[in-house]
This record gives sequence, C-alpha cells and structure tokens, in this order.
Amino acid sequence: MPFTVNVRGEWLVVPCTDTSCTVKWLGQEALRRYTKGKPDAGGILPGGEFCVRRCQGLGLLDPDDALKNVLQDNDFIEIVLEGESMRTDYCPSNCKQIFKCSSQRVPKKYISLDGNSLTPKDLVDLGKGLYKVKLTPEAESRVKQCRELLDNFVKEKRVVYGVSTGFGKFAGTVIANDKLKELQENLVRSHSSGVGKPLSPERSRMLLALRINVLAKGYSGISLKTLDQMIDAFNASCLSYVPEKGTVGASGDLAPLSHLALGLMGEGKMWSPKSGWADAKYVLQAHELKPISLKPKEGLALINGTQLIASLGCEAVERAAAIARQADIVAALTLEALKGTNKAFDSAIHDLRPHCGQIEVALRIRSVLDSVQHPSQIADSHKNDGRVQDAYTLRCCPQVHGVANDTIDFVRGILQTEINSATDNPIVLFERGETICGGNFHGEYPAKALDYLAIGVHELGSISERRIERLCNPSLSELPAFLVSEGGLNSGFMIAHCTAAALVSENKVLCHPSSVDSLSTSAATEDHVSMGGWAARKALQVVEHVEQVLAIELLAACQGIEFSRPLKTTAPLEEVYKLVRSVVKPWDKDRVMAPDIEAAHRLLKEQRVWGAVEPYIENYRRQTAGK
Repeated sequence: MPFTVNVRGEWLVVPCTDTSCTVKWLGQEALRRYTKGKPDAGGILPGGEFCVRRCQGLGLLDPDDALKNVLQDNDFIEIVLEGESMRTDYCPSNCKQIFKCSSQRVPKKYISLDGNSLTPKDLVDLGKGLYKVKLTPEAESRVKQCRELLDNFVKEKRVVYGVSTGFGKFAGTVIANDKLKELQENLVRSHSSGVGKPLSPERSRMLLALRINVLAKGYSGISLKTLDQMIDAFNASCLSYVPEKGTVGASGDLAPLSHLALGLMGEGKMWSPKSGWADAKYVLQAHELKPISLKPKEGLALINGTQLIASLGCEAVERAAAIARQADIVAALTLEALKGTNKAFDSAIHDLRPHCGQIEVALRIRSVLDSVQHPSQIADSHKNDGRVQDAYTLRCCPQVHGVANDTIDFVRGILQTEINSATDNPIVLFERGETICGGNFHGEYPAKALDYLAIGVHELGSISERRIERLCNPSLSELPAFLVSEGGLNSGFMIAHCTAAALVSENKVLCHPSSVDSLSTSAATEDHVSMGGWAARKALQVVEHVEQVLAIELLAACQGIEFSRPLKTTAPLEEVYKLVRSVVKPWDKDRVMAPDIEAAHRLLKEQRVWGAVEPYIENYRRQTAGK
C-alpha cells in the first residue's frame, strides 16, 4: 500500500506492507528517505518533531492512529517539521475550489466527442465535472486513418513540417528518424514557458476537454492510444498545472497547451481531487494511469490550437448570457422601487425597431411588471401621479440590454464554430493523402469576438451603476438617502455604490481591445498574432465585475422595496424579493456589507434569480403570443 508524501516540496513514494503501522511511523519513514544521501541529512536532526496532514481537505492526522483507519491507498500527505510552515503551493489559491472539486461525485453520464457537435454550454458543464467524455466510433475511425497516414510518411522518411523538421524558424532543419520522439518531447518542454497563477481545476478541465474534442476531429495526426490516455486523465480529473499567461494567440496557445501536455507526460505538476497539486508522475500513478509517450508529430498536435482562448471564451459567454437575462429582472425590480412606469416596454414600440435582443428584453421586463397577469400594488399606488416617462436608465433598458444580448448570441456563434474546428498546423488530410501547412491556429476570430463581448456586456454594468445612483440619491427618487433610515448615524448603501462605480471604471479600461495589438514573434516567422489569451481573460473579468455590480443593484432594489411596504409588487418580483431575503436580511442599520454582496453575487452566478421568474415569463409569453 503506497503513500505519496511531500517533504519540503519534494515528493516521495513510501510503500507500506503493514497498515497497522502508525501515522508517526509513516512520517519517520518519509523523513528517513528524504534525508538519505543528503549532505548533513538535509539539516534535519534525528528525533525532531513533525506533524502530518492530508493534502485533500488539509486535515491534521493524529500520530498514534493506525494508517488503515485514517488513510487510503495512494493518499497524498505532507510532513511539516517543527518551526516550518505548511506548504500551500500545491493547493488551488481559492480553497472553495478545493472543497467543491473534492466533494464532487464521479459523474455517470458521458458526452460523446466527435470534433463537430460540442457546444459552449457542454464545455462549461464538462469543466464543472458533470460528465465524463468518450469518443464516437466515427471519431475513432478518423483518428486511426489520420495516424496511419503519418506513420507511413515516417517510414518513407518523407520531409513533413513538425513531423521530421524543426519548428518555426527551424522549419528547414530536417531531423533524423531516431530523434523524432526527442523532437516532440523537446517541443513540449521548451514551450512550457507560461507564467502567472495556474488555471483553476474547472478551467483546466475545460481546456483538456476541448483539446480532446479538436483531436477527435481527425486532422491532427494524434494516435488513438495517446488520445485514449488523455480521455482517461480527463475522466479521472488528473489536470495539468497550466499558468494563465504566456500565449499571444498565434501559433495557437502554445505555452498553456504545452503545460497541459507536460503534465500528461508525467512532468511538472498536476491536480486531482485526491492529491491537490503534486508532481504529475505521482498523480498519474495514484490513479493507475501511465504518462503519454509521444510519437512523431504528437507534441505538435497537443499544443497547436486556440483552445485556451476558446475554452475561457465559452465560460465568459455562458456567464454573460446568464447575467444578461437576470439584468432585465434586476432592472424591473429597480423600476418598481423607484415607482417608474411600464409604458416604455409596450410591444408596439419595439415592433417598430425589431432588433431581436430589444424585443426579447422588453418582453422579459414587461412580463414581470404590472399587468393583467401580475398586478402590482406598488404600481397601482402611483398610477395617477401624472408621470409621462422615466430616465434613460429605466426607459431604455430594452435598447441597451438588447444589444448586449445580441452581442452574446453573435459571440456564441463564433465560439461554437471555433471549438469544433481543426486548428493545427500542418493539417493532415488523410482523404487526400497529404499534409498542408496553413494558419487555422491563428486566434483572431475568437480574440475579436471576445473583445466585442467585453464591450457589449460592460454596458449592462454601466447602466446598472446609474440605476444604483438613482436608488441612493434622494434628489432622483422618493427614497431616503442611501436607502437607510437615520441617515448620518447610518451610511447605508453609500460605499456599496462606490464599489459599483469602481468596478465599472475598471471595466472601461478592460474593454480596450487586446486584439488591436500584435507583436512579431519567433524571429518574425510569426509576424502577426491575435493576443486572444488576454482577450479571453479580460472578458471573464468584465463579466465578473458586471455580475458584482448587478448584485449590488439587486440588494439596493430590494432595500428600496422595503420603503413601499406593506404594498406588494408583482408575483414574479415578490419571488425575487423572497429569494434575496432568504440570504440577506433588510438593512435597518449599518453592518458589514461585503458578505451581503457576495451572497447576492452567488444568487446571480447560480442563476437562481432567473430560476425564480422564468416560469412566470414563459407563462406570460404563451398567454400573449400573437397579440
């Protein structure tokens, strides 16, 4: 029964034939093996005190407990010497991610990958660990045929870029057949040059799933054996350490995809729910998996493509769609709190300017505001106040929110194509019996689309911040200053609004398109690049900021409703109010607001606000269809 033990950053495998031995014995044996052969025993004195903890969950172990009672076969543990700090480098930076991933049940359902039918939502679900993956029989057949062609080229000693030549500037250098394996390994190792924080397990999982899908298309030259090993690693959640920075988005996402391949080779670090971050060879070994052994072109096949840009882009577009839907509901709740009119959402107005997003947003807002289907006591209380129209931030929601929705749909279409495309170089066309060098690895398509996504989604946060101002400013509403009684003694939502303003300001900078930049690389052989990696990462940042701004507006709108009590709003908006109040109580006096914002943000990320109103919206849609 082996255990994998970390001592001062060095990983050791300690076999144990008698599991009635104690945790203390395991620690002593690990230290013995660590100090063996080291000058002055690594500075560790005999009999020194130490503690032992599991890497999963980080729980300390009692030294007197029997191993069989507290550990499982191939468990990962850490030895910490007295006076030294416990390591954190093998743990994801966000501890919540550890527990979320560690507690996941092994999925029973599969998504079949064929390189043609994956959707952005599928990919996000794969990232969450909701499914395993497998190849379709058709994909297996194409992969085999493609590999057979390449193997024949190698036997014939044909000169093929990336198979029997160097890369980039070294494309003219022919490599001997007995060096072809080393060529591919050297490629992966040298290109593993990324920096920054590692991708979270969820994002690493998406990246691996997408690379598998692209290889399943059958134009990369990967062998079925290697692809099956990648699938086994995915299904076991053995995920490589992939730094988030280092790609210029052409020739593909070389650095991050190299790190992805490096872990699969048993080098560098990997993460699994069982181990946390540890040496890749031990993580694979703990799951009874073998490192991949690269055949000709396989290194290039693993690292050439736009999968980092596209996988992060899929997360961004799916989260953007979720917050865009819910932004309409939050805006409607704000309109109720401000005692606005619903006239601006009349379908007759929007039919005259029939943009798809505009019409849909107007319907959503109309369906949750005062109507025959859902009367509002609050709306009824001010129906004769003579108000003709509201400020743009309320009245123009269909036009502003609408184009954000249309932008999201456009970007989703680009990504849908991208994640089912062959983005290698060279492309192996087994039907024609040849390889062709091209530029499908260039990330300009997803880069431009994700820059556009950031600009479109930002506006949801920008207009939301202005609505928060209207809720907090007594000169713009009938509500008390900063939505709190005893103003002065209490500051209410004063600084929450400042937070929203700060996030919107950050987004203005993040919305500068990264894809307008290009720097020549690889000795000018790659003389135009997309900078798509940064486009994807900042699009995600913009979306998260928008979620947080709308979380603040959601809290402010619910607080505004308090000042209209005992009157009630419409049934769907009351459902939203009850949902929020299930996690955040009304603001009667000042308290720490950050946890409230986080709780509201979580409701939006989990799409629970949408879930509360969707049945009402769909019922309204059916009842008013054709009218």
